[in-house]
Amino acid sequence: MIWLALIVTSASLAVSLLVARLLRLIPRIGLQLAGLAFLSVCVPLTAVLLSGWVMFHMGADVKILAVAAGSATAAAVAGLLLARAIARPLRQLGTAAGLIAAGDLSARAPTTERGELRTLATAFNTMAASVEQLFDARRELVAWASHDLRTPLASLRAVVEAAEDGLIEPSNYLPTLRHQTSTLSKLIDDLFELAQIDAGALTLQLERTDLAEIISSALRTLRPEAASRHINLTSQVATGTTVRVAPEKIERVLSNLIANALRHTPADGAVAIRVEERPLQIYVHVEDSGAGIDPAASTRIFERFFRADRARSGGGAGLGLAIAQGLIEAHGGRIWAENRPHGGARVSFSLPITA
Repeated sequence: MIWLALIVTSASLAVSLLVARLLRLIPRIGLQLAGLAFLSVCVPLTAVLLSGWVMFHMGADVKILAVAAGSATAAAVAGLLLARAIARPLRQLGTAAGLIAAGDLSARAPTTERGELRTLATAFNTMAASVEQLFDARRELVAWASHDLRTPLASLRAVVEAAEDGLIEPSNYLPTLRHQTSTLSKLIDDLFELAQIDAGALTLQLERTDLAEIISSALRTLRPEAASRHINLTSQVATGTTVRVAPEKIERVLSNLIANALRHTPADGAVAIRVEERPLQIYVHVEDSGAGIDPAASTRIFERFFRADRARSGGGAGLGLAIAQGLIEAHGGRIWAENRPHGGARVSFSLPITA
């Protein structure tokens, strides 16, 4: 009886589609595939058992084959639909990956699925956002480096051309040439050090050192600038506070932080270095009495070439805080900036205390 085969086939298809739809709600792909295998086995098996019942009662081989074929087809259709539902987000993920590989860094994978597929898409999008941010940072790095290299080079070229044309006495411009050469050399050294930090190739010669000596050495270099602007430059650190660091690197960090504080402190202001010793870490705070940190700039001050106030940058390239961050993190510490409760800014860093 053909009508019986059609009924069994329709029922098998309806059950298979319902089960396939329910399997899509399972959050784990492994369970979905296990359900697909279960569906592919159980529906044809049910058809075979029903076919046996038909054969026992009717003895019709053609009807048996029709029922079995219809049920198996229904299971296959449901399985294909479920497999398509699983494969679709993977294809979309592959399309997004292809777009990123082709240069479209804004491409993202849809996150409309559930469970593992959603987790995979979210992780992919996070990675894509990081890659896009990295490429943006590199483009900005090249742009700012080109700008800051062009300025001293233009000055040097102008002096050389004027000297060649006999318009100036070369000896009178030796200080200018020396200053611009020093600016170029410092920028190149900074870029080289940043490249080492990024590559994880920075070598630290750690030794136990009195932190007070490092701070004193950094202050010694910057006291003339502070005195010329009547800025009170002080330090509060107990003698004998030792840390295991690369002394020249920590001195460079302090020099960068103090110089930055002096640039943003008005005449007759104050800059102070405080050391706070705790059981597992030592905290160093560089505080100033300036205008504080603009909230719009608080999340960017450690970016390369970022200068919140270019008019007061003092000719710096905007790499000091980025280098300081890299050096402190290489020592296993961290660095951050904040506004003081009663005005001014505070840049602090921590260093682990090691035996």
